[in-house]
Amino acid sequence: MLKTFVCVVMFAGTTVAIVPGQAEKDAGNPLRLETTIPLPAINGRIDHLTLDPVRQRLFVAALGNNSVEVIDTVRNVHVRSLPGFHEPQGLVVVPELNAVAIANGDSGTLQLVDAATLETRWTISIGGDADNVRYEPGTKRVFVAYQGGIAVVDPVAAHVVQRIQVSGHPESFQFESQGTRLFANVPGWWSSQVIVADRSTTTVTDRRSTGACQANYPMALDESTHRLLIGCRRPASLALFETDAGTSLGSIPVVGDTDDLFYDGARRRVYVIGGDGFIDVVQRDQDTLRRIARVPTRDGARTGMWIAEQSRLYLAVPAGRGQPAEIRVFGATAPE
Repeated sequence: MLKTFVCVVMFAGTTVAIVPGQAEKDAGNPLRLETTIPLPAINGRIDHLTLDPVRQRLFVAALGNNSVEVIDTVRNVHVRSLPGFHEPQGLVVVPELNAVAIANGDSGTLQLVDAATLETRWTISIGGDADNVRYEPGTKRVFVAYQGGIAVVDPVAAHVVQRIQVSGHPESFQFESQGTRLFANVPGWWSSQVIVADRSTTTVTDRRSTGACQANYPMALDESTHRLLIGCRRPASLALFETDAGTSLGSIPVVGDTDDLFYDGARRRVYVIGGDGFIDVVQRDQDTLRRIARVPTRDGARTGMWIAEQSRLYLAVPAGRGQPAEIRVFGATAPE
């Protein structure tokens, strides 16, 4: 029998109820499959995605194939497979340069690709296991996580200008837009942390234990309410933290082997993508979390991209069980 547990947490005079698994019928169908885009002859693991909003092209890091796949999201077709990468992992659009920055985990490099011609402009060394990539509009710089820290890259000069030194390998990290803080997940075998760094000084200002949330990989930031949402693999859960003091506000069970999660502020939903073969949709009301849907996908499909302007969630599905790799496109429905 499925049991429901409610954890009540007291802090700053407020009671927070963390409510786990609810039946999908509670909220209808918050994610609806719109279309499927085949990725021909693509094998192995697929990592992260990014969108070029000018051309409406989705760039997909096909890590196991050592390629980057280009998708036309208007026509919903595969445009081209770009070879010459070395375990591509993270990628981000650099709008001022009309380019896409792509991190290669195996070679520890960052590669800048022209968004129009799809040709490589330059490649520079970052560090071992170059992974997640973010772009900071204010300084027009690219931040790249690697084993030992986060590199700050000037994409015009094509070189690393600063480094944030971190003990371990940062996974997902997020920026404040109204401040200079950076929050980064640093999973550890014995103890996992969130580090807080000042982007202007490139110094780590705080290290916070994630407590029961171990193997913390994906992260989303709701800056308007000062909340961090973190995906944990041990145990498989979604944890909620306050950003200023780092207070833990509780967690709920979610799909296992998560590598991406996204916060849909318009609908107050969290989309948790897990390699165990599901997308969990979690409703967030203030500091109350409850799962409202579990959408079946495929084993190993654990990365994606939420595009708020399109109300679309793109899911990367690797080849498996005799089925080819593909991108599944889900449309988010309005709350009932």
